[in-house]
Amino acid sequence: MNLIIRSFRKSDRDGVTQLWNECDLVVPWNNPQRDIERKLSVQPNLFLIGLIKDEIIATAMVGYDGHRGWVYYLAVKPKYQNNGFGKLIMEEVEKLLIKMGCPKIDIMVRKTNLDAINFYKSIDYDVDEVITMSKRLELDN
Repeated sequence: MNLIIRSFRKSDRDGVTQLWNECDLVVPWNNPQRDIERKLSVQPNLFLIGLIKDEIIATAMVGYDGHRGWVYYLAVKPKYQNNGFGKLIMEEVEKLLIKMGCPKIDIMVRKTNLDAINFYKSIDYDVDEVITMSKRLELDN
């Protein structure tokens, strides 16, 4: 199976939200449709889709603010997990960010998502001793 990685297209919207739901990435406080629209307004080329044939099986929503790179919505369709596709899309993320001059990637993972934590550790990401703080500026629901 060969994974093709490309930027998001508007025709991908339904397949992407279906994938995110399958991977339990959709939470009540983040509307996936609004998250997609927000991303398309800022660095849309960094919204990556992974396909096998014409099926969307992976995503990564990436950003770079001039100081750090960030990755959100990394997803691999459950039936394709543990086959190296997450690693492949993250390698593409890293290449794109390096090309932009990005010195470091930060990723926020829910403490309860042990599978994701173990995945990132397996591709050489470390747990930083930091606290992430946030403030909601707009309600999605």
